[in-house]
Amino acid sequence: MVRLLSSADISSIVSMAEIIPVVENAFREHALDQVVMPSKIYLDVDGHGDFRAMPAYMPSSRTAGIKWVNVHPGNREFNKPTVMASILLNNPATGELMAIMDGTLITDMRTGAAGGIAAKHLARKGASTIGLIGSGRQAWTQMLAYKAVFGSRIKMVKVYDLELTAAKALAERIRKELGYEAVAYEQPQCAADADIVVTTTPTRQPILRLAWIKPGTHINAIGADAPGKQELETLLTVAAKVFVDSVDQASHSGEINVPWREGKLDEGKLAGTLGEVIAGSERGRADDNEITVFDSTGLSIQDMAVAHLVYERAIVEGKGKDFDMLRGAAGRSLAGQGVKVTLQKQESNA
Repeated sequence: MVRLLSSADISSIVSMAEIIPVVENAFREHALDQVVMPSKIYLDVDGHGDFRAMPAYMPSSRTAGIKWVNVHPGNREFNKPTVMASILLNNPATGELMAIMDGTLITDMRTGAAGGIAAKHLARKGASTIGLIGSGRQAWTQMLAYKAVFGSRIKMVKVYDLELTAAKALAERIRKELGYEAVAYEQPQCAADADIVVTTTPTRQPILRLAWIKPGTHINAIGADAPGKQELETLLTVAAKVFVDSVDQASHSGEINVPWREGKLDEGKLAGTLGEVIAGSERGRADDNEITVFDSTGLSIQDMAVAHLVYERAIVEGKGKDFDMLRGAAGRSLAGQGVKVTLQKQESNA
């Protein structure tokens, strides 16, 4: 039987606080060369957007699978998410398909978790202000991660968006649901005056300037996910101490892709990967005056680590539906049915 899991199923059984340690461990295993993760495969579709195939195998958790995800920038016009995804989870020993689950929420949450983890390891001690450039779904999950990592240490959140009404709406949500003071701004340089700055936009014209960034700032560059996209001006990227999640992916389609192709940045000028900092093989921030940047492109091992956690929780808690792929018979919902299971609940960092 294949377990079918919806976004609602997933949100009911895992939280950001539980996702962060499994994503952090995935970064560590990647740095230690303990995973198998081919580069993303891109499929462009006539200017509408693209699809990406992201497979991975994590021997430590006996997890293998693939995420099929789209990025369609024009979807706001159709009132649909820009990014939507599905995840297939397989038993690596037999190849058996174990689960099909929504990958959209998992993508949002694991990307937010990556930002929180990067800030944990790279931000200056005592950092207390967050600047958000962009106010979409990813800005929200970034804030969920900072709440989980920093708690009451955050004193102010500054929000900028091209649409001031969107910035105000996010600021209000942050005040109500997270309990932080939050203010919306009409100019990006106002939000850039922060200890941790987060960019979550699809822009191809840099929106964040070196002149706006104070010494000691940490920047999470989240939005660039395709060749030509760039949120930070090249002067800022070159002046900063830059960490990536994957050199191959970042140089192809991450924040550094433009200065990389222009010859202004190469592997020798990078500070390393976030996984190497977590594993202790590379140094993170050296002093309180450095500007640090984390270029997040998204790794399939992050998706598989979270999908593994979700699947194990779903089995234990009886969430989702079973479906027989060979016979085509859908199983009844297991939620609330008191179904007895034999698997034991896994720790969140499995």
